[in-house]
Order: sequence, then C-alpha cells, then structure tokens
Amino acid sequence: MKTSAFVYPWDVVGDLDAPARIADLGVQQVTLAAAYHSTRALTPRHPRHRIVTAEHAAVLYPPDPARWADREPRPYPSGAWAPGDAYSEAAEALAGAGLDVHSWVVLAHNSRLGAERPDTSVVNAYGDRYPWAPCIARPAVAAYLTELAAEAAVRPGTGGTELESCGWYGLGHLHAHDKTAGVGLGDAAQYLMSLCFCEVCRQGYAGLGAAPDELAAAVRRALDPVWATGSQESGWTAVEKLLGADLAALAATWRRGVAQGLQEAAVAAVRAEAHPGFQVLLHADPTPYRVGANPGVNPAHILGVADGVVLPCTGGAAAAMLGPFAGHRTATSVLAANFGVVSGMGGDPAALAEDAAHAAELGATELRLYHAGLASDADLKAVTAALSRLPG
Repeated sequence: MKTSAFVYPWDVVGDLDAPARIADLGVQQVTLAAAYHSTRALTPRHPRHRIVTAEHAAVLYPPDPARWADREPRPYPSGAWAPGDAYSEAAEALAGAGLDVHSWVVLAHNSRLGAERPDTSVVNAYGDRYPWAPCIARPAVAAYLTELAAEAAVRPGTGGTELESCGWYGLGHLHAHDKTAGVGLGDAAQYLMSLCFCEVCRQGYAGLGAAPDELAAAVRRALDPVWATGSQESGWTAVEKLLGADLAALAATWRRGVAQGLQEAAVAAVRAEAHPGFQVLLHADPTPYRVGANPGVNPAHILGVADGVVLPCTGGAAAAMLGPFAGHRTATSVLAANFGVVSGMGGDPAALAEDAAHAAELGATELRLYHAGLASDADLKAVTAALSRLPG
C-alpha cells in the first residue's frame, strides 16, 4: 500500500537531513501542511529549534492578493514559524528526496477568525460562542472555506490534497489551558453541545419546521442532568434518547445538508483549480453526526464526491472506520487508514505492521502515518522496521 507521512514545513525548512530521513522510513509520499490551525509543536531533530509555536491559524505560503482582494473573511499569513513560502520550500526539498508531495489543508478550525469575527462562530444552545469553530452554514464562511480549499490545496509541485475539518466543528477542541474535563461527556452530549444556534442555523431549523428557541431549550433540558453526574453515553440512539427522535432527526437533516454542500463545493473548487489526476481526499468519520477534524460523512455520498477518505484508525478503530465504506467504494476509491505513530501521543508504532495488515484486510488501500516530524527517533525506527515488513 502507498504510505504517506504527515509533515509540517517547519520540520523540513532549515533541516537538510529531513527529506532523506523521511524517505528512508519507507514511505512514498508526504502530506505537507499548507493551511493549518494554531499549535505548539515539538521538532526533536531540527538543528535550529525544538519547539515551534504557530500562534494562529494561517496559510503556510503567501496568499494571492488578487484572489482575496474583495473577499472577507480571508486567510491569515503565517508568522515567523513559517516565513515566506515555507510550503513550497519544504515541498521542493521533499520532492528532491523522491517523495510525492500532497497538501494538507485544515478548513473549519480557526481560533483567530472567531476571536476577530465573532459573527462567524458556532453558537451553542446556551448562547456560548466557539471561536475555534466557524459555522459552515454561514454563506460568507462557506465561501471563504471553499476558496481557501482551492488555493491551499493546489500548490506548485503538489499531486493531491487532503482536506481536514471539511464539515462541522464543535465543542471537542483542546483550547489554550483547557479546563473542560470536570464533567465527563460522551459523544452524545458532545454532539448536543456542538449544535449551532447562530441566526443562520436558527433559520435553517425553522425552515424544516422546528421553532429554534424550543429546539435550543430542548437541548438544554436534555443536558441538565448531565451537568450533575456526567454522561458517557455514545451513539445515535443515545442522542435520540437525550433529545428525542424527531428533534434529533430534524437537527441532523439541517447539519447533513450544510456539510455535504460544503464538501461538494470545496472538492469542486479544488478540481477546477488543479491539473487532471489531482487526488482529492477528505479526512472523515463514517458516523454522520461526528464533528471535528474528521467530520461525519455519509460513505455513499462522499465516495461519489471525492477520490476517497482518510480515516482515524488508531486504537483498534479500523473496523469501525473502514467497514461502512466497503460497500460503496469503486475500483479507484482511496480508503487511507491513518495510524498514530507518536507513542507519546497515544500512537503505537511497534504495532504498525500488524495494524496495517489488518486495515488492508478490511479494505484500506493506503496508509497515513501521524506524524513524521513529531515522533521520537525510537518511534521512527519502529516505523521503518514495520514498513519494511509490509508486502511490496
């Protein structure tokens, strides 16, 4: 299976040994960040630094002034963590080591946008805004994300792209000095806390026959007992139990239509910008109500829109992730199983060979490794050994 490792430009720029070190892992491709959210990242082998602080969401290349002249919102240029055209500099170096380069584009996750433009953010049933989560139902936000996808994905020397957060984002985000774990929330309560009640979403619910204030009140009532004891209930039946089947279905109908519209528009915009054969994948989860970096999709729908999906398979999740796509894939569909290989972040590089073989049996056609820049030397050594044992 083709294998790609995730990489940041700052892992490569200024480290002449990085491209060969990544190629020597046994991967054929890198998925290189072109637009990324704020982060604090370790660079354990870089000759000039050990910690990179990306202070806000930014594009890691110079955005085209003409493209964005009459648009708002618009992307933020990066600061000192990725100066100039860091993406192209890193891509050229990686290609020089014989690696295919695909772009990695984070869309609906931008804390600076929410801080500076509160009107763009998801608003929960209590009226709290989530500045890290742009509401994709807002026309200006959707137009911005679609244009960003086209520009950031199709960079010089790039053969494809992976679009992350191309859908709804919600509560589950590690914000600075996060203090939200005092009450345990299963994914059903997380979902209710992620429903948006901005004016656009309120209009959307009303258009489907629900009074927005009554829906918000129903969400709050459903969550009232959770704040006292916590809840680890998960699955759609748990959502229906909390909110009621009719209201749960109505909210899901609105959100599904919005997300699918964004996904279709973003993929179409990338393809309009790209050369023939440019591969477009979406980071996804086959459970439609999921939110976050891997937003929920309908497998049949998304495989008719994009060239395939990247699925989070760490921790024994491969069967749950890959299985729902099996009956909808075509001969050319890409099902990329994404495994964490950073042991300090919950990955298990020692189990990679076994995990990859199992994923292949379940229908995976490619592998993704998260993350070549963050991993220790010992983790990378384990990755190299694992990949050497995979069938050629």
